[in-house]
Amino acid sequence: MILGYKVLAVVPARGGSKGIPLKNLCEIDGRSLVARVGDVVSAVSEIDRAVVSTDHPTIAKVAEAAGIAAPFMRPHAISGDRIGDYEVLVHALEATERIDRRRYDIIVMLQPTSPLRTPAQVSAAIRMVAEGGWDSVWSVSPTDSKYHPLKQLTVVGEKLGYYDPDGTKIIARQQLEPVYHRNGAAYAMTRECLLVQKTIMGSKSGALIVEGEQVSIDTERDLVRAEMMLLRQTK
Repeated sequence: MILGYKVLAVVPARGGSKGIPLKNLCEIDGRSLVARVGDVVSAVSEIDRAVVSTDHPTIAKVAEAAGIAAPFMRPHAISGDRIGDYEVLVHALEATERIDRRRYDIIVMLQPTSPLRTPAQVSAAIRMVAEGGWDSVWSVSPTDSKYHPLKQLTVVGEKLGYYDPDGTKIIARQQLEPVYHRNGAAYAMTRECLLVQKTIMGSKSGALIVEGEQVSIDTERDLVRAEMMLLRQTK
């Protein structure tokens, strides 16, 4: 709890994955991605309750062993790879409130595929929502100017073009306005943002800028890269 607000952490971890089978159970340095979320949750004092949203019994079992409750199973209707975070979070919030007979004021989504997050980053996102009056706060990382949107190209057939026509005006990187990308470390939002505005990015959305390395797990190569980064951090 923070400033009287009750905080619910939701860990979305479905069983299906086209890139890596049962990706959320993959291990980094001997600890599964789901269990690593449990390690973080246990160190964030603002979190009152943490639940996993999964359709897979083994993931539910691993989550519970790591201190993340599994009081419900995710329905098949919202377990596909084309279901957005919004639908999953609304179901998890409403199901948990019904089971607990308690209202949660702030929801923080912690995806297992971002294993380099720290408790301090999660805490900071929650605190920004509670103390700053934001509808939502996303953790983001600075995007290298080499990958700036105005430098992106399209290829149609064999024809090359700029994704954004304004890219033709860029001569030096100093002309580029800094841009950021979501890194998955934390998404925090108010209950009203989710249920009234019906979005995970509210009309007043804040950015928690995270410096340093982050990785989102999509491939086997990402797992290897994340483990190398983790080992560097712990040296």
